[in-house]
Amino acid sequence: MSKKYKIIVIVLVLSLFPVGCMVGPKYKKPEQLKSDSYRNERNLDSLASVTNLKWFDLFNDDVLKGLIQKGLENNYDLKIAVSRIEQFRAQLGYTKADLFPSFQYGATINSNEKYITPSTAGATMSWELDFWGKFRHENNAVKNELLATEEARKVVLSDIVANIAIAYFQMRNFDDQLEITKHTLETRQKYYEIISERFAKGYISEVDKVQIEQQVAIAEAAIPNIERQITYQENAIALLTGQLPTEIPRGKSNTELQIVSKIPLSIPSALLENRPDVKAAELRYAAANERIGVAQAMRFPSINLAAIAGFASADLSNLFLGSSYLQNASGGIAGPIFAFGKNKRRVEINRQQAEQYKFLYQKTYIDAVSEVEQSIQNVRTYQEEWKARNRQVQAALINYKLSHERYDSGYVSYLEVLDVETNLFNAQLSLAQLSERQLSSMIELYKALGGGWNL
Repeated sequence: MSKKYKIIVIVLVLSLFPVGCMVGPKYKKPEQLKSDSYRNERNLDSLASVTNLKWFDLFNDDVLKGLIQKGLENNYDLKIAVSRIEQFRAQLGYTKADLFPSFQYGATINSNEKYITPSTAGATMSWELDFWGKFRHENNAVKNELLATEEARKVVLSDIVANIAIAYFQMRNFDDQLEITKHTLETRQKYYEIISERFAKGYISEVDKVQIEQQVAIAEAAIPNIERQITYQENAIALLTGQLPTEIPRGKSNTELQIVSKIPLSIPSALLENRPDVKAAELRYAAANERIGVAQAMRFPSINLAAIAGFASADLSNLFLGSSYLQNASGGIAGPIFAFGKNKRRVEINRQQAEQYKFLYQKTYIDAVSEVEQSIQNVRTYQEEWKARNRQVQAALINYKLSHERYDSGYVSYLEVLDVETNLFNAQLSLAQLSERQLSSMIELYKALGGGWNL
């Protein structure tokens, strides 16, 4: 076998197998503050099931399920996340190509035989051997960034499910508040007519009339404010579902809504490593760690192989004759000698960037634990608060009825009736808000535990 063919064979073999060694640090998972359980842990058996719980298994409202499904189909944040994944997938293919030789072709035509540049037609091959792992490190870095982007997509999915559900609960809360306020206004207007008639007949003082008139105005003023909040929530849901502002359909009220599947109020902290944002943060650190190897490899010589084969002739008519054929193969080496510490600083820059990503991963994990701790506490305390507030509303209803009877019998002034009626109104509004917060806290816990993205 001639020398030129031996070179070609060596090039082809080397293109199939990585050569040399890889400089740079090996990836090591960062140490993490861990505990076997949360502060609020209770003894529950099936702790890992929450991450496999589908979002559509949570709700008993088909309207809400439809809104979430529409959001998953139309939400622009999700479309951006998917596009970003495709971008990194293309970038992975782009960087992977650096591991292999590149081939080019070219031709020049010169009709003047006296011109110094001959006519040529041929192909060239160039290849920088990845002897120190520069391209492999970069390829691994982009691969980790692609995986991190996929985890980021899961975070967006989880956010869409949670945000639509919470916005829906808040909208239904304002619906309840509007109904309570309208009912209160209707009652106050009814008593305003009665008291105005009594005042006209001289049975009561003007104080009672002015007081009930004031309460009617307060209820009337509250309605436009609540209607603004309803419109705001409808617009928020429309945006989350990728629609222009529109009226949002209603399903069940918050008192009828319930979280169908039971979300555990306890889970081992190690399970949070499966949270998409935690995994994404670790993958970004792994990518940054790979780029330290890229920077270190750039401090070593690069080895290049090149080959050319084609035709060259001063006479265009003789270009493709055997005598015009030529070929050549060559190798070269180039490396830095002295750059005033530039190459060393490049390594240090990438090392510090990796250190920042490591700290960000550790912070993300601690934030995740904190979110779960707070969400568990919110679920428990909102449940307890709702029970107490519901008892208050029931007692206030009885007190409201009794105070009106006492007033009609002349035993108390209308000031006492107003005080009782105001307490009932505020208690009913608080109970409606707590119904929403109770549902929202369950969704926030579900999201904090890493649920919501499993479709």
